[in-house]
Amino acid sequence: MPNGNHEKRRDAIRQLLLKGPAETQAWLVATLAADGHNATQSSVSRDLRELGAIKTARGYELPADNQAGDEQVAAVAGLLRTMQAAGPNLLVVKTAIGAAQRVALAFDRCNWPEVVGNIGGDDTVFVATESSIAQKNLITRIEHSARS
Repeated sequence: MPNGNHEKRRDAIRQLLLKGPAETQAWLVATLAADGHNATQSSVSRDLRELGAIKTARGYELPADNQAGDEQVAAVAGLLRTMQAAGPNLLVVKTAIGAAQRVALAFDRCNWPEVVGNIGGDDTVFVATESSIAQKNLITRIEHSARS
């Protein structure tokens, strides 16, 4: 569980990202240090992951507020087993036996821009994305929502 310093640093990162994208992790480290926070590249990387930040062409950003999407994935989080990239535009999500169609429906209802479409079988969902960056962002979103 994060201690007070970690929580303060994460809150500072959240506030910075609310103002606009952070071009690099190095910029975040320097900005946090200037504000009196103890930060390294690895701690900032962990914090960004915990915050659910995504990397876009403009830099690191918080995803658009999509509480409904987060709730959809949180509702099926217990059914998720593994995720694995299969090339730059396909994510393979393994689920509990018989749960793939329910998980695929949750992904459909999220309306996340990273999801172009998906197909749910018995225990596997194939999720198509438009790019490798969208794929990585989707993985981050799913991981973040499943922890919520």
